[in-house]
Amino acid sequence: MEFTIKQIADMLGGVVKGDNSSKINMLAKIQDAKPGQIAFLSNPKYEHFIYETKASAVIVKKDFVPRKEVSSSLILVDDPYSSFTVLLEEYHKLISFQKVGVEDPCYIGENSKTGKAIYRGAFSYIGQNVKIGDNVKIYPHTYVGDNSVIGNNTILHPNVKLYAGTIVGNNCVIHSGTVLGSDGFGFAPQEDGTYKSIPQLGNVILEDNITIGANTVIDCATLAGDATILRSGVKLDNLIQIAHNVEIGKNTVIAAQTGISGSTKIGENCILAGQVGIAGHLVIANKTSVGAQAGISKSVKEEGQRLIGYPVLDVKEYFRSYAVFKQLPDISTRLKQLEAKLASVQSTVKSE
Repeated sequence: MEFTIKQIADMLGGVVKGDNSSKINMLAKIQDAKPGQIAFLSNPKYEHFIYETKASAVIVKKDFVPRKEVSSSLILVDDPYSSFTVLLEEYHKLISFQKVGVEDPCYIGENSKTGKAIYRGAFSYIGQNVKIGDNVKIYPHTYVGDNSVIGNNTILHPNVKLYAGTIVGNNCVIHSGTVLGSDGFGFAPQEDGTYKSIPQLGNVILEDNITIGANTVIDCATLAGDATILRSGVKLDNLIQIAHNVEIGKNTVIAAQTGISGSTKIGENCILAGQVGIAGHLVIANKTSVGAQAGISKSVKEEGQRLIGYPVLDVKEYFRSYAVFKQLPDISTRLKQLEAKLASVQSTVKSE
């Protein structure tokens, strides 16, 4: 699909300097771009590429003043990086939503309804009483359980599994291997040392504009009528475990291999780095930022804290403590030397 430079500039709210009628059919890095492609310049250290690039157009900052002749057309914007990101998003949408129709073999159960312009890939399974919105893309080998709901413009990539009763909102993207609605880890210890399984009867609810990476698992709530909930705008990386009855607030982002235990509530606009572990039944305040491999064992009540370590400490406090920790071997050596000197002095005093 092609767009003119002017059409792209209008989309970005930018101004064209140079030819605005050339056609663009692909995005590229400025150092590799060819005719028919568009690139961007944001970092000054890459400026030399703009005088060499073959790109038909380059997105630059409004105040950019070339030091040499530039053969490419320039699109002047406030923020080149953000503008290029907008183009990437639009390009991704065009690619992702191209597929339409039903491939064979696939299955759809009784009383299930689908909207307009949907795609159902081969070997996909849709259970009974499922509601699927417009422009939904369900890729091959995906399973959608009974009584599930999927909103408009949502993509389920290959091998996604939605257990019965799962609700997914509009404009969501769920990547391959993700499982929504599996049993929470509920087992009651018995007197004979065995464990009895506790039925998990709730569901999972995803609100709008959520992205979930590959091979992430979100468990259903324990009781019927309850839900494990991700609020609008949440972004999850690959390989994340969200336990039963967890609630994650709006626009929170979580990196890979993080685990959140049952019934914990994460606030809005939080950032959890990779391999963070959070104990159960806690409350994490809005705008909390947690560093990689940190462990949280008690609630975080103050908003906007930056935490790291296990157990977590404020970032500044952690690095002050770490500065002391690094010196422990030297401190230990000096302490032993002082003890030896003290023992020698005491021995001399006793002999006198």
